[in-house]
Amino acid sequence: MSTNMPAALANGRYQLGQLIGRGGMAEVHVAQDTRLGRVVAVKIMRSDLANDEIFLRRFRREAHSVAQMNNVNIVNIYDSGEEVITNDDGSTERVPYLVMEYVKGQTLRDIIKANGPLSQRDTEQVMLGVLNALDYSHRMGIIHRDIKPGNIMISEQGIVKVMDFGIARALDDSVATMTQSQGVVGTAQYLSPEQARGETVDMRSDLYSAGCVLYEMLTGRAPFTGDSAVAIAYQHVSEVATPPSTIVPGLPKMWDQICGKAMAKDRQNRYATAAEFRNDILTFMNGGIPVAAAFNPLTDLANMKERKEAEQTAATEAMNPIETTATQAFDPLTGTYQQAEQGAGTALKTRTERAAEEKKRKKKKIIIASVVGGIVAILAIAGIVFGITHMRKPQTVTVPTFTSSTTEARAREKLTDVGLKMKVEKDTNSSEPKGTFTRQTPKGGAKAVKGSTVIVWFSAGPEAKQVPNVKGKTQAQAKDILEDAGFKVSPSTQTEDSPDVAKDHVTRTDPPAGSATDKGTTLMLYVSSGMTKVPDVTGQPKDQAVKTLSDSGLSVVVESEYADAPRDTVTRTDPGAGSSVGQRSSVTLYISRGKEQVQVPNIDSSMTIGEARALLEAAGFQVNVVGSSTSDSTVSSMSPGPGQQVDKGSTITLTGKAPASSSESGGHTPSPGTQSN
Repeated sequence: MSTNMPAALANGRYQLGQLIGRGGMAEVHVAQDTRLGRVVAVKIMRSDLANDEIFLRRFRREAHSVAQMNNVNIVNIYDSGEEVITNDDGSTERVPYLVMEYVKGQTLRDIIKANGPLSQRDTEQVMLGVLNALDYSHRMGIIHRDIKPGNIMISEQGIVKVMDFGIARALDDSVATMTQSQGVVGTAQYLSPEQARGETVDMRSDLYSAGCVLYEMLTGRAPFTGDSAVAIAYQHVSEVATPPSTIVPGLPKMWDQICGKAMAKDRQNRYATAAEFRNDILTFMNGGIPVAAAFNPLTDLANMKERKEAEQTAATEAMNPIETTATQAFDPLTGTYQQAEQGAGTALKTRTERAAEEKKRKKKKIIIASVVGGIVAILAIAGIVFGITHMRKPQTVTVPTFTSSTTEARAREKLTDVGLKMKVEKDTNSSEPKGTFTRQTPKGGAKAVKGSTVIVWFSAGPEAKQVPNVKGKTQAQAKDILEDAGFKVSPSTQTEDSPDVAKDHVTRTDPPAGSATDKGTTLMLYVSSGMTKVPDVTGQPKDQAVKTLSDSGLSVVVESEYADAPRDTVTRTDPGAGSSVGQRSSVTLYISRGKEQVQVPNIDSSMTIGEARALLEAAGFQVNVVGSSTSDSTVSSMSPGPGQQVDKGSTITLTGKAPASSSESGGHTPSPGTQSN
């Protein structure tokens, strides 16, 4: 019987994507939360386990355990539910799922597998994240019980995320680490001795597993290996791991002590809390002497074996009590009665004595080993005390505090002034400008031995990355995409008209998509107003103008009109160019028919120039007069002539003729002052 996995969960809210992980209990898919517009990871229980009550309880316990926690180093649970799955035979099953924070990165297991041992600095950073998560979960009353590299994610930003609380238990849960089917929960390479024996666990069991993870980060391999889980579990109970410094030449031996204390067989000898474990690592990395310096793995193992043997002997004697009966026997040599054991009792007592003698021999060996170990520890402590009391106590100084404005030269000067040395490192993960101070070790204000070295990191400059194209995305989708690419997004947005992007969706970014921009740059989002501007197509040919408007998402209505513009070109649009209109609105395009043609009026030659001018101007013509232009002048000719078709508003030229003189009428009047003969 097989099942058909749906493409979406929760009535379509979570659109499932590719499979990104598979375990013994569930599969993990990347998914899109369509309601909130974000990428999530969905953990879906295997359908073949849906009817297994043990796995169902584990799956539901994970949701309950993590839902109440909120810590930067723990993968968050957003939602949970059950989906009805239809099998090929038509039957249905309810399969539970969890919606979790999607962490883009790699598991610690994959990183170690690909690159081998981590550097001491990287190891420190990962362990601090893991122990911060455990410190928080323990304070919340939750024991993880399966800490291992496969359950530790390192995001692309370097953030440590602990996940998979599927077998977590409350601190007050007295159930042992055995399942109902008598299987030990946890992973063999990282099991604490008490888990391997099927005993109850507490938060120190998580710290043992964290010690195994620390060991593997330093050496590239688990502390114990074997052909089977049983063989590995036996080593956790009865053997001491090879010191990391033996495997990795040059590794400080103090790591042996820290790993040894975290992985002590007797949990009473381990770190009491995750915070104590974390502080020991910080103390060592900052040049101090951690608490683990006094730990002796041989004494721990001897004490553990002694305690276990005593517990086993007490249990055996409680289950098999030995009884002896005594009688009075007469001794003929002394003439007195002596105490004598009956036959069966005598044989039993002999076995008991042999067992007691064997126990004494073992105890003697253990005592000798403990004494030798104790003497060595006492001598070491005495040497330290002697050195402290008989040597000049090193002078300590306060480490200066630096800020983002501190230059390399200024930092060196301040450290030199207080007697400290400086080691400069490049911070290749910083988005700050090149040369900007980013961090220091030890931190400002801490005490350091005079003459010691302070490591100071300066930004190597932000990495240039190509801005992704988020046009058409919702604002939430665009924000996720840009932040995943290493950019910041301004909380404010700019609104603009767009011909093709839906209202409130992203039209563009500033800097624009495809441009090489420094990682960490804050980008501005431009979103659509749902409106678009009418393009200016004035003067364009008709076909070109229609295409331009259509490409802008507008529908076009064509009208024609007389105009001064060349024939078949655009004279105007309605609404006008630059107007904001709704997307897919209708725009009227006006096309020129050329200038309007009109007929030149008939001008009578008896008309005066004034009368002709008035008639032509009333018809919309311009008038130009040549020749005589007095008020009583008459029209002798005009151009263009009467009845011709010309452009409306054209200029008509009139030729004026002066009125006839008196001599032309036959009389003669002499000029004033002229004498006649």
